[in-house]
Amino acid sequence: MKLASDILYGCRIQDVHGSIQTSVDHVAMDSREVKPMGMFVAVRGTQVDGHDYIQKAIENGAVAIVAEKLPESMPSSVVGIQVNDSSKALGIIAANFYNNPSQRLKVVGVTGTNGKTTTATLMYQLFSKLGFKSGLLSTVKNIIGDKELASTHTTPNAIAINHLMHKMLDAGCTHCFMEVSSHALHQNRVHGINFAGGVFTNITHDHLDYHGTFNEYIKAKRMLFDMLPANAFALINNDDKHGDQMSIATKARVRTFGLKTMADYKAKVLENNLSGLHLNIENMDLFSPIIGSFNASNLLVVYGVAMEMELDQMEVLTQMSTLQPVSGRFQHYSTANNVNAVVDYAHTPDALENVLKTIDNIRTGNEQVITVVGCGGDRDTSKRPLMARIAVNYSTQVVLTSDNPRSEDPNTIINDMKAGLDPVELSKTLSLENRREAIKLACTLAQPGDIILVAGKGHEDYQEINGVKFPFNDSEIIQEHLKALQK
Repeated sequence: MKLASDILYGCRIQDVHGSIQTSVDHVAMDSREVKPMGMFVAVRGTQVDGHDYIQKAIENGAVAIVAEKLPESMPSSVVGIQVNDSSKALGIIAANFYNNPSQRLKVVGVTGTNGKTTTATLMYQLFSKLGFKSGLLSTVKNIIGDKELASTHTTPNAIAINHLMHKMLDAGCTHCFMEVSSHALHQNRVHGINFAGGVFTNITHDHLDYHGTFNEYIKAKRMLFDMLPANAFALINNDDKHGDQMSIATKARVRTFGLKTMADYKAKVLENNLSGLHLNIENMDLFSPIIGSFNASNLLVVYGVAMEMELDQMEVLTQMSTLQPVSGRFQHYSTANNVNAVVDYAHTPDALENVLKTIDNIRTGNEQVITVVGCGGDRDTSKRPLMARIAVNYSTQVVLTSDNPRSEDPNTIINDMKAGLDPVELSKTLSLENRREAIKLACTLAQPGDIILVAGKGHEDYQEINGVKFPFNDSEIIQEHLKALQK
Protein backbone atom coordinates (compact mmCIF):
# COMPACT_ATOMS: atom_id res chain seq x y z
CA MET A 1 0.00 0.00 0.00
CA LYS A 2 1.44 3.39 -1.00
CA LEU A 3 0.29 6.97 -0.81
CA ALA A 4 -0.74 8.46 -4.15
CA SER A 5 1.46 11.45 -3.33
CA ASP A 6 4.56 9.22 -3.27
CA ILE A 7 3.62 7.49 -6.52
CA LEU A 8 3.02 10.83 -8.24
CA TYR A 9 6.42 12.27 -7.28
CA GLY A 10 8.02 13.82 -10.36
CA CYS A 11 4.81 14.03 -12.41
CA ARG A 12 3.80 17.34 -13.94
CA ILE A 13 0.46 17.79 -12.19
CA GLN A 14 -1.92 20.45 -13.47
CA ASP A 15 -4.78 20.05 -11.03
CA VAL A 16 -5.96 17.84 -8.16
CA HIS A 17 -9.50 17.09 -6.99
CA GLY A 18 -9.45 15.41 -3.59
CA SER A 19 -6.57 14.32 -1.37
CA ILE A 20 -3.43 12.77 -2.87
CA GLN A 21 -2.75 11.24 0.56
CA THR A 22 -5.11 8.45 -0.58
CA SER A 23 -3.59 4.96 -0.24
CA VAL A 24 -3.17 2.90 -3.43
CA ASP A 25 -2.14 -0.75 -3.72
CA HIS A 26 -1.82 -1.16 -7.50
CA VAL A 27 -1.59 0.83 -10.74
CA ALA A 28 -3.39 -0.05 -14.00
CA MET A 29 -3.81 1.42 -17.47
CA ASP A 30 -6.52 -1.10 -18.41
CA SER A 31 -9.83 -0.56 -16.60
CA ARG A 32 -10.44 -4.32 -16.63
CA GLU A 33 -7.38 -4.79 -14.42
CA VAL A 34 -8.52 -2.27 -11.82
CA LYS A 35 -9.49 -3.68 -8.43
CA PRO A 36 -10.46 -1.97 -5.16
CA MET A 37 -7.80 0.51 -3.94
CA GLY A 38 -6.34 0.86 -7.45
CA MET A 39 -5.00 3.85 -9.37
CA PHE A 40 -6.15 4.07 -12.99
CA VAL A 41 -4.08 6.03 -15.50
CA ALA A 42 -6.07 7.00 -18.60
CA VAL A 43 -3.74 6.87 -21.60
CA ARG A 44 -4.66 7.78 -25.16
CA GLY A 45 -3.69 4.79 -27.36
CA THR A 46 -3.66 4.26 -31.11
CA GLN A 47 -6.87 2.20 -30.99
CA VAL A 48 -8.46 3.01 -27.62
CA ASP A 49 -8.60 6.11 -25.42
CA GLY A 50 -8.34 5.25 -21.73
CA HIS A 51 -10.35 8.38 -20.89
CA ASP A 52 -13.42 6.57 -22.22
CA TYR A 53 -13.02 3.95 -19.47
CA ILE A 54 -12.60 6.15 -16.39
CA GLN A 55 -16.13 5.40 -15.18
CA LYS A 56 -15.55 1.66 -15.61
CA ALA A 57 -12.34 1.91 -13.57
CA ILE A 58 -14.22 3.70 -10.79
CA GLU A 59 -16.91 1.02 -10.84
CA ASN A 60 -14.18 -1.61 -10.48
CA GLY A 61 -12.81 0.09 -7.36
CA ALA A 62 -10.34 2.75 -8.44
CA VAL A 63 -9.65 5.30 -5.68
CA ALA A 64 -7.40 7.51 -7.83
CA ILE A 65 -7.71 8.59 -11.46
CA VAL A 66 -4.84 10.13 -13.44
CA ALA A 67 -5.91 11.71 -16.73
CA GLU A 68 -5.33 14.57 -19.11
CA LYS A 69 -9.01 15.45 -18.83
CA LEU A 70 -11.03 14.50 -15.77
CA PRO A 71 -14.79 13.80 -15.82
CA GLU A 72 -16.99 16.70 -14.77
CA SER A 73 -18.15 14.74 -11.73
CA MET A 74 -16.59 11.91 -9.76
CA PRO A 75 -17.41 10.31 -6.40
CA SER A 76 -15.94 12.26 -3.47
CA SER A 77 -14.09 9.10 -2.44
CA VAL A 78 -12.05 9.14 -5.67
CA VAL A 79 -9.14 11.54 -6.11
CA GLY A 80 -8.67 13.01 -9.58
CA ILE A 81 -5.22 14.06 -10.80
CA GLN A 82 -4.98 16.02 -14.03
CA VAL A 83 -1.65 15.83 -15.90
CA ASN A 84 -0.30 17.28 -19.10
CA ASP A 85 0.66 13.92 -20.65
CA SER A 86 -0.80 10.68 -19.26
CA SER A 87 1.67 8.41 -21.07
CA LYS A 88 4.68 10.21 -19.54
CA ALA A 89 2.96 10.31 -16.16
CA LEU A 90 2.39 6.55 -16.36
CA GLY A 91 6.11 5.93 -16.82
CA ILE A 92 6.98 7.97 -13.72
CA ILE A 93 4.10 6.50 -11.70
CA ALA A 94 5.06 2.92 -12.60
CA ALA A 95 8.71 3.57 -11.72
CA ASN A 96 7.77 5.13 -8.37
CA PHE A 97 5.31 2.36 -7.53
CA TYR A 98 8.04 -0.28 -7.97
CA ASN A 99 10.67 1.83 -6.16
CA ASN A 100 12.48 2.91 -9.33
CA PRO A 101 14.16 -0.42 -10.12
CA SER A 102 16.06 0.94 -13.15
CA GLN A 103 18.06 3.19 -10.81
CA ARG A 104 19.46 0.09 -9.10
CA LEU A 105 20.07 -1.91 -12.30
CA LYS A 106 22.50 -1.21 -15.10
CA VAL A 107 20.01 -0.98 -17.96
CA VAL A 108 21.17 -0.98 -21.59
CA GLY A 109 18.56 -0.22 -24.25
CA VAL A 110 18.95 -1.25 -27.88
CA THR A 111 17.03 0.49 -30.66
CA GLY A 112 17.17 0.22 -34.45
CA THR A 113 15.25 -1.39 -37.29
CA ASN A 114 17.26 -4.60 -37.35
CA GLY A 115 19.48 -6.38 -34.85
CA LYS A 116 17.72 -5.40 -31.61
CA THR A 117 16.83 -8.92 -30.53
CA THR A 118 20.19 -10.42 -31.45
CA THR A 119 22.32 -7.76 -29.76
CA ALA A 120 20.20 -7.59 -26.59
CA THR A 121 20.14 -11.41 -26.30
CA LEU A 122 23.87 -11.78 -26.96
CA MET A 123 24.61 -9.14 -24.32
CA TYR A 124 22.46 -11.06 -21.87
CA GLN A 125 24.33 -14.27 -22.75
CA LEU A 126 27.74 -12.64 -22.40
CA PHE A 127 27.14 -10.93 -19.08
CA SER A 128 25.56 -14.10 -17.68
CA LYS A 129 28.65 -16.08 -18.74
CA LEU A 130 30.85 -13.46 -17.08
CA GLY A 131 29.06 -14.04 -13.77
CA PHE A 132 26.61 -11.13 -13.75
CA LYS A 133 23.06 -12.17 -12.96
CA SER A 134 21.09 -10.40 -15.67
CA GLY A 135 17.66 -9.81 -17.14
CA LEU A 136 16.45 -9.61 -20.73
CA LEU A 137 13.41 -7.90 -22.25
CA SER A 138 13.10 -8.88 -25.91
CA THR A 139 10.78 -9.78 -28.76
CA VAL A 140 11.55 -13.49 -28.37
CA LYS A 141 11.44 -13.85 -24.60
CA ASN A 142 11.83 -12.09 -21.26
CA ILE A 143 14.34 -13.57 -18.84
CA ILE A 144 14.93 -12.93 -15.15
CA GLY A 145 18.20 -14.56 -14.18
CA ASP A 146 17.70 -18.02 -15.68
CA LYS A 147 13.88 -17.99 -15.60
CA GLU A 148 12.19 -17.48 -18.97
CA LEU A 149 8.88 -15.67 -19.36
CA ALA A 150 6.71 -15.29 -22.46
CA SER A 151 7.03 -12.06 -24.42
CA THR A 152 4.07 -10.42 -26.17
CA HIS A 153 5.63 -7.13 -27.25
CA THR A 154 9.10 -5.99 -28.32
CA THR A 155 8.90 -3.48 -25.47
CA PRO A 156 6.20 -4.00 -22.78
CA ASN A 157 4.12 -1.17 -21.33
CA ALA A 158 5.57 1.01 -18.55
CA ILE A 159 3.88 -0.91 -15.73
CA ALA A 160 5.07 -4.28 -17.03
CA ILE A 161 8.63 -3.00 -17.60
CA ASN A 162 8.98 -1.72 -14.05
CA HIS A 163 7.32 -4.82 -12.60
CA LEU A 164 9.76 -7.06 -14.49
CA MET A 165 12.74 -4.96 -13.43
CA HIS A 166 11.52 -5.09 -9.83
CA LYS A 167 11.45 -8.88 -10.12
CA MET A 168 14.97 -8.79 -11.55
CA LEU A 169 16.20 -6.97 -8.46
CA ASP A 170 14.40 -9.46 -6.20
CA ALA A 171 16.18 -12.26 -8.10
CA GLY A 172 19.57 -10.61 -7.52
CA CYS A 173 20.10 -9.23 -11.03
CA THR A 174 22.55 -6.39 -11.55
CA HIS A 175 22.08 -5.82 -15.31
CA CYS A 176 19.14 -5.60 -17.70
CA PHE A 177 19.33 -5.62 -21.51
CA MET A 178 16.24 -4.56 -23.38
CA GLU A 179 14.97 -3.91 -26.86
CA VAL A 180 13.45 -0.46 -27.24
CA SER A 181 11.10 -0.19 -30.20
CA SER A 182 10.16 3.03 -31.98
CA HIS A 183 6.54 2.45 -30.95
CA ALA A 184 7.60 2.21 -27.30
CA LEU A 185 9.60 5.42 -27.52
CA HIS A 186 6.84 7.32 -29.28
CA GLN A 187 4.28 6.07 -26.75
CA ASN A 188 6.56 6.93 -23.78
CA ARG A 189 6.62 3.34 -22.53
CA VAL A 190 10.23 3.76 -21.34
CA HIS A 191 9.71 7.25 -19.88
CA GLY A 192 11.11 7.23 -16.36
CA ILE A 193 13.61 4.43 -17.04
CA ASN A 194 17.19 5.23 -16.04
CA PHE A 195 19.45 3.87 -18.79
CA ALA A 196 23.14 3.19 -18.22
CA GLY A 197 23.60 3.02 -21.99
CA GLY A 198 21.82 3.11 -25.32
CA VAL A 199 22.70 1.33 -28.58
CA PHE A 200 21.71 2.30 -32.11
CA THR A 201 22.03 -0.60 -34.57
CA ASN A 202 20.65 0.88 -37.83
CA ILE A 203 17.56 2.42 -39.36
CA THR A 204 15.89 1.35 -42.58
CA HIS A 205 12.43 1.22 -44.15
CA ASP A 206 9.88 -0.01 -41.59
CA HIS A 207 6.83 1.01 -39.53
CA LEU A 208 5.88 3.89 -41.83
CA ASP A 209 2.26 2.76 -41.40
CA TYR A 210 2.62 3.96 -37.79
CA HIS A 211 5.08 6.85 -37.99
CA GLY A 212 3.90 8.27 -41.31
CA THR A 213 7.27 9.43 -42.63
CA PHE A 214 10.85 8.23 -42.40
CA ASN A 215 11.85 11.45 -40.62
CA GLU A 216 9.26 10.79 -37.90
CA TYR A 217 10.60 7.25 -37.58
CA ILE A 218 14.13 8.66 -37.09
CA LYS A 219 12.84 11.12 -34.49
CA ALA A 220 11.21 8.28 -32.55
CA LYS A 221 14.45 6.27 -32.47
CA ARG A 222 16.41 9.34 -31.39
CA MET A 223 14.23 9.71 -28.29
CA LEU A 224 16.24 6.97 -26.55
CA PHE A 225 19.44 8.98 -26.83
CA ASP A 226 17.75 12.27 -25.94
CA MET A 227 16.74 10.75 -22.59
CA LEU A 228 20.16 9.30 -21.65
CA PRO A 229 21.79 10.91 -18.59
CA ALA A 230 25.29 12.42 -18.69
CA ASN A 231 26.86 9.39 -16.99
CA ALA A 232 25.49 6.98 -19.63
CA PHE A 233 27.01 5.92 -22.95
CA ALA A 234 25.52 6.14 -26.44
CA LEU A 235 26.96 3.49 -28.78
CA ILE A 236 26.18 4.44 -32.38
CA ASN A 237 26.58 2.52 -35.65
CA ASN A 238 28.93 4.69 -37.71
CA ASP A 239 28.25 2.56 -40.82
CA ASP A 240 24.65 3.82 -40.88
CA LYS A 241 24.27 7.15 -42.66
CA HIS A 242 21.65 8.24 -40.13
CA GLY A 243 23.78 7.33 -37.12
CA ASP A 244 25.00 10.85 -36.42
CA GLN A 245 21.39 12.05 -36.10
CA MET A 246 20.88 9.84 -33.05
CA SER A 247 23.36 11.73 -30.86
CA ILE A 248 22.45 15.31 -31.80
CA ALA A 249 20.89 16.13 -28.43
CA THR A 250 22.27 13.43 -26.15
CA LYS A 251 23.99 14.26 -22.85
CA ALA A 252 25.68 10.85 -22.82
CA ARG A 253 29.25 10.14 -23.93
CA VAL A 254 29.07 9.15 -27.59
CA ARG A 255 31.02 6.14 -28.84
CA THR A 256 30.87 4.60 -32.31
CA PHE A 257 31.30 1.17 -33.88
CA GLY A 258 31.72 0.12 -37.48
CA LEU A 259 32.92 -2.44 -39.99
CA LYS A 260 33.32 -0.05 -42.95
CA THR A 261 34.06 3.35 -41.42
CA MET A 262 36.38 4.92 -38.88
CA ALA A 263 34.97 4.25 -35.42
CA ASP A 264 35.89 3.84 -31.77
CA TYR A 265 35.26 0.10 -32.05
CA LYS A 266 36.32 -1.55 -35.30
CA ALA A 267 35.99 -5.08 -36.67
CA LYS A 268 36.80 -6.90 -39.89
CA VAL A 269 35.24 -10.09 -41.26
CA LEU A 270 38.05 -12.52 -42.10
CA GLU A 271 35.86 -15.55 -42.84
CA ASN A 272 32.12 -16.10 -43.14
CA ASN A 273 30.61 -19.51 -43.82
CA LEU A 274 27.95 -21.91 -42.55
CA SER A 275 30.16 -22.89 -39.62
CA GLY A 276 30.33 -19.32 -38.31
CA LEU A 277 32.38 -16.13 -38.37
CA HIS A 278 36.07 -15.40 -38.01
CA LEU A 279 36.46 -11.75 -36.99
CA ASN A 280 39.25 -9.40 -36.13
CA ILE A 281 38.05 -7.05 -33.37
CA GLU A 282 40.47 -4.38 -32.20
CA ASN A 283 43.36 -6.47 -33.61
CA MET A 284 42.20 -9.56 -31.71
CA ASP A 285 40.82 -12.73 -33.36
CA LEU A 286 37.34 -13.96 -32.54
CA PHE A 287 35.84 -17.23 -33.80
CA SER A 288 32.05 -17.34 -33.39
CA PRO A 289 29.50 -20.05 -34.27
CA ILE A 290 27.07 -17.28 -35.18
CA ILE A 291 26.56 -17.11 -38.96
CA GLY A 292 26.20 -14.08 -41.20
CA SER A 293 28.26 -11.02 -42.05
CA PHE A 294 25.54 -8.75 -40.60
CA ASN A 295 26.08 -10.51 -37.28
CA ALA A 296 29.64 -9.18 -37.26
CA SER A 297 28.11 -5.80 -36.51
CA ASN A 298 25.92 -7.30 -33.77
CA LEU A 299 28.91 -8.99 -32.16
CA LEU A 300 30.85 -5.72 -32.32
CA VAL A 301 28.02 -4.02 -30.42
CA VAL A 302 28.28 -6.64 -27.67
CA TYR A 303 32.02 -6.08 -27.45
CA GLY A 304 31.59 -2.29 -27.39
CA VAL A 305 29.02 -2.41 -24.57
CA ALA A 306 31.30 -4.68 -22.51
CA MET A 307 34.20 -2.27 -23.00
CA GLU A 308 32.04 0.73 -22.08
CA MET A 309 31.19 -1.15 -18.87
CA GLU A 310 34.94 -1.55 -18.26
CA LEU A 311 35.12 -5.35 -18.42
CA ASP A 312 38.32 -7.26 -19.14
CA GLN A 313 39.00 -7.44 -22.91
CA MET A 314 40.47 -10.95 -23.02
CA GLU A 315 37.81 -12.40 -20.76
CA VAL A 316 35.10 -10.77 -22.88
CA LEU A 317 36.50 -12.08 -26.18
CA THR A 318 36.97 -15.56 -24.73
CA GLN A 319 33.34 -15.76 -23.64
CA MET A 320 32.09 -14.15 -26.86
CA SER A 321 33.45 -17.13 -28.79
CA THR A 322 30.90 -19.33 -26.95
CA LEU A 323 27.81 -17.16 -27.60
CA GLN A 324 25.00 -19.02 -29.36
CA PRO A 325 22.66 -17.87 -32.18
CA VAL A 326 19.33 -16.35 -31.22
CA SER A 327 16.16 -18.29 -32.00
CA GLY A 328 14.86 -17.49 -35.49
CA ARG A 329 17.85 -15.37 -36.42
CA PHE A 330 19.81 -17.03 -39.25
CA GLN A 331 19.13 -20.48 -37.83
CA HIS A 332 20.83 -23.06 -40.03
CA TYR A 333 19.63 -26.60 -40.75
CA SER A 334 21.03 -29.18 -43.19
CA THR A 335 20.45 -32.71 -44.47
CA ALA A 336 22.87 -35.57 -44.97
CA ASN A 337 22.84 -34.90 -48.72
CA ASN A 338 23.74 -31.23 -48.07
CA VAL A 339 20.48 -29.40 -48.64
CA ASN A 340 20.79 -26.33 -46.42
CA ALA A 341 18.02 -24.20 -44.95
CA VAL A 342 18.06 -20.91 -43.06
CA VAL A 343 15.17 -19.56 -40.98
CA ASP A 344 15.31 -15.83 -40.30
CA TYR A 345 13.03 -13.14 -38.90
CA ALA A 346 13.91 -10.77 -41.78
CA HIS A 347 10.68 -8.86 -42.38
CA THR A 348 12.03 -5.55 -43.68
CA PRO A 349 13.69 -4.85 -47.05
CA ASP A 350 17.07 -4.15 -45.45
CA ALA A 351 16.99 -7.22 -43.22
CA LEU A 352 16.01 -9.47 -46.13
CA GLU A 353 18.78 -8.03 -48.30
CA ASN A 354 21.34 -8.53 -45.52
CA VAL A 355 20.37 -12.17 -45.07
CA LEU A 356 20.39 -12.89 -48.81
CA LYS A 357 23.73 -11.09 -49.28
CA THR A 358 25.19 -13.23 -46.51
CA ILE A 359 23.90 -16.39 -48.21
CA ASP A 360 25.33 -15.14 -51.51
CA ASN A 361 28.73 -14.64 -49.87
CA ILE A 362 28.61 -18.13 -48.38
CA ARG A 363 27.82 -19.83 -51.70
CA THR A 364 30.79 -21.68 -53.12
CA GLY A 365 29.53 -22.72 -56.55
CA ASN A 366 26.31 -23.03 -58.53
CA GLU A 367 23.98 -23.71 -55.62
CA GLN A 368 20.42 -22.53 -56.03
CA VAL A 369 19.00 -20.09 -53.50
CA ILE A 370 15.28 -20.72 -52.97
CA THR A 371 13.54 -18.05 -50.91
CA VAL A 372 10.17 -18.36 -49.21
CA VAL A 373 8.86 -14.94 -48.21
CA GLY A 374 5.67 -12.99 -47.55
CA CYS A 375 4.67 -9.71 -45.90
CA GLY A 376 2.51 -9.00 -42.87
CA GLY A 377 -1.04 -7.77 -43.20
CA ASP A 378 -2.31 -4.48 -41.73
CA ARG A 379 1.22 -3.07 -41.87
CA ASP A 380 3.27 -0.77 -44.11
CA THR A 381 2.20 -1.72 -47.64
CA SER A 382 4.96 0.28 -49.36
CA LYS A 383 7.64 -2.25 -48.45
CA ARG A 384 5.85 -5.18 -50.12
CA PRO A 385 7.13 -4.62 -53.69
CA LEU A 386 10.60 -3.86 -52.29
CA MET A 387 10.69 -7.18 -50.43
CA ALA A 388 9.71 -9.11 -53.58
CA ARG A 389 12.30 -7.34 -55.73
CA ILE A 390 15.09 -8.00 -53.22
CA ALA A 391 14.11 -11.67 -52.95
CA VAL A 392 14.14 -12.08 -56.74
CA ASN A 393 17.44 -10.22 -57.18
CA TYR A 394 19.32 -12.53 -54.81
CA SER A 395 17.51 -15.82 -55.40
CA THR A 396 17.29 -18.47 -58.07
CA GLN A 397 13.64 -19.11 -57.24
CA VAL A 398 11.18 -17.27 -54.98
CA VAL A 399 8.01 -18.65 -53.45
CA LEU A 400 5.72 -15.78 -52.46
CA THR A 401 3.42 -16.80 -49.63
CA SER A 402 1.46 -15.73 -46.58
CA ASP A 403 3.19 -14.30 -43.48
CA ASN A 404 0.83 -13.01 -40.77
CA PRO A 405 -2.02 -11.76 -42.97
CA ARG A 406 -4.02 -10.59 -39.95
CA SER A 407 -7.26 -9.07 -41.35
CA GLU A 408 -6.06 -8.82 -44.96
CA ASP A 409 -6.55 -11.29 -47.81
CA PRO A 410 -3.18 -13.08 -48.24
CA ASN A 411 -3.57 -13.01 -52.01
CA THR A 412 -3.94 -9.22 -51.94
CA ILE A 413 -0.63 -9.01 -50.06
CA ILE A 414 1.04 -11.37 -52.54
CA ASN A 415 -0.27 -9.29 -55.44
CA ASP A 416 1.12 -6.15 -53.81
CA MET A 417 4.51 -7.86 -53.70
CA LYS A 418 4.25 -8.90 -57.35
CA ALA A 419 3.45 -5.31 -58.35
CA GLY A 420 7.12 -4.47 -57.88
CA LEU A 421 8.34 -7.03 -60.42
CA ASP A 422 8.77 -6.87 -64.19
CA PRO A 423 7.86 -9.89 -66.40
CA VAL A 424 11.38 -11.36 -66.26
CA GLU A 425 11.45 -11.09 -62.46
CA LEU A 426 7.96 -12.53 -62.20
CA SER A 427 9.12 -15.60 -64.13
CA LYS A 428 11.36 -16.46 -61.14
CA THR A 429 8.43 -16.53 -58.71
CA LEU A 430 5.79 -18.99 -57.64
CA SER A 431 2.82 -18.04 -55.46
CA LEU A 432 1.34 -20.29 -52.82
CA GLU A 433 -0.90 -18.79 -50.15
CA ASN A 434 -0.54 -21.68 -47.71
CA ARG A 435 2.78 -21.07 -45.94
CA ARG A 436 3.26 -24.71 -44.90
CA GLU A 437 2.79 -25.82 -48.51
CA ALA A 438 5.12 -23.05 -49.70
CA ILE A 439 7.90 -24.33 -47.43
CA LYS A 440 7.23 -27.88 -48.62
CA LEU A 441 7.45 -26.71 -52.25
CA ALA A 442 10.81 -25.04 -51.61
CA CYS A 443 12.15 -28.28 -50.14
CA THR A 444 10.85 -30.23 -53.15
CA LEU A 445 12.66 -27.84 -55.52
CA ALA A 446 15.96 -28.09 -53.64
CA GLN A 447 18.85 -30.22 -54.85
CA PRO A 448 22.01 -31.25 -52.91
CA GLY A 449 24.05 -28.15 -52.14
CA ASP A 450 21.11 -25.73 -52.50
CA ILE A 451 20.17 -23.21 -49.82
CA ILE A 452 16.56 -22.52 -48.79
CA LEU A 453 15.73 -19.30 -46.98
CA VAL A 454 12.45 -19.12 -45.05
CA ALA A 455 12.12 -15.44 -44.14
CA GLY A 456 9.78 -13.23 -42.17
CA LYS A 457 8.59 -15.05 -39.04
CA GLY A 458 11.76 -16.37 -37.41
CA HIS A 459 11.10 -17.26 -33.78
CA GLU A 460 7.31 -16.84 -33.96
CA ASP A 461 5.31 -19.94 -33.08
CA TYR A 462 2.04 -18.77 -34.58
CA GLN A 463 0.43 -17.42 -37.74
CA GLU A 464 -2.14 -14.67 -37.22
CA ILE A 465 -5.17 -14.90 -39.48
CA ASN A 466 -8.33 -12.83 -38.93
CA GLY A 467 -7.53 -12.16 -35.28
CA VAL A 468 -6.71 -15.78 -34.45
CA LYS A 469 -3.17 -17.01 -33.74
CA PHE A 470 -2.80 -20.52 -35.12
CA PRO A 471 0.19 -22.66 -34.05
CA PHE A 472 2.91 -22.31 -36.70
CA ASN A 473 6.69 -22.55 -36.47
CA ASP A 474 8.91 -22.13 -39.53
CA SER A 475 11.81 -24.01 -37.93
CA GLU A 476 9.71 -27.05 -37.07
CA ILE A 477 8.13 -27.16 -40.51
CA ILE A 478 11.38 -26.79 -42.45
CA GLN A 479 13.01 -29.53 -40.36
CA GLU A 480 10.01 -31.80 -40.97
CA HIS A 481 10.29 -31.41 -44.74
CA LEU A 482 14.08 -31.65 -44.77
CA LYS A 483 13.80 -35.01 -43.02
CA ALA A 484 11.32 -36.17 -45.67
CA LEU A 485 13.92 -35.43 -48.36
CA GLN A 486 16.28 -38.00 -46.81
CA LYS A 487 13.76 -40.88 -46.81
